[in-house]
Amino acid sequence: MKLAIIILSLAAFGSADLLNNILTPNTAYGYLTKYGIPEAERIKKAEEEYLRNKPFIGRIAGGSPAALGQFKYQAGLISDILGSSGKGVCGGSLLTTNRVLTAAHCWDDGRNKAWRFTAVLGSETLFTGGTRIRTSDVVTHPLWHPAFMHNDVAMIRLPERVVLSDTIGTVSLPSGFEVFHDFTGQVVTAAGYGLTNDVDTINKNQFLNFVNMTVISNEICYVAFFGNIRPSNICTNTLGGNSTCRGDSGGPLVVQRGDRTVLVGVTSLSNFLGCEFGYPVVFSRVTSFLGFINSNM
Repeated sequence: MKLAIIILSLAAFGSADLLNNILTPNTAYGYLTKYGIPEAERIKKAEEEYLRNKPFIGRIAGGSPAALGQFKYQAGLISDILGSSGKGVCGGSLLTTNRVLTAAHCWDDGRNKAWRFTAVLGSETLFTGGTRIRTSDVVTHPLWHPAFMHNDVAMIRLPERVVLSDTIGTVSLPSGFEVFHDFTGQVVTAAGYGLTNDVDTINKNQFLNFVNMTVISNEICYVAFFGNIRPSNICTNTLGGNSTCRGDSGGPLVVQRGDRTVLVGVTSLSNFLGCEFGYPVVFSRVTSFLGFINSNM
């Protein structure tokens, strides 16, 4: 509560310097400038090298390369940003043949706003291959604010329906008793096109990577993020440096329930110190946003 009061007070004064210095750590404020655009440029260059020399490149920290079709619901997102020639990069989850769920800060991070997404489906690479659909029809949660990690979800409406195949499929939303489950202690999987480490080097690995983590209680996460955690967040541990990283924002966090792959989180934030230090990772808890999701389906 004290942290919220301090941040709101600073915002009231309208100081750009204070916003940059106070809001940037451990929030999504300025994500596209800090990470989205630089990571998109890095990925594009890496893919160009891949096409020339056939190396492999990785993203998620401590993760493993994903086979084509292993994560059929994974969407890559390339954003065109107002007032910038650069591109941003994020991830998303295909819910239906024309709906993709992502993080709100991938569209509006408080300093930058995208005006168009290119959704990439059925591809291990982000800038080449797969089914590619452009859209500017994006709805962010009405209570989203980039100074916090709350309500960090957005729905992308595709102008055409994708054809489901061996490489493109949808992910299930929580249903029944799953709606009331907090998933603490469950092994979950995240996937994405983002960095694989904190030093921004190119590794010889595949483009789309995944990592298995364990859901931790919000009480533990609350301490790690100075109290800026709500029940609408879900957190995982990152033991051994296994974590989502820069560029993975908006991507899926799933749990396996028999033959169903259930979406439980949307990648929101890593600790500002980096993704290899063992700090928890914060996701938007999907069960908290089923109303928003269903109203925009």
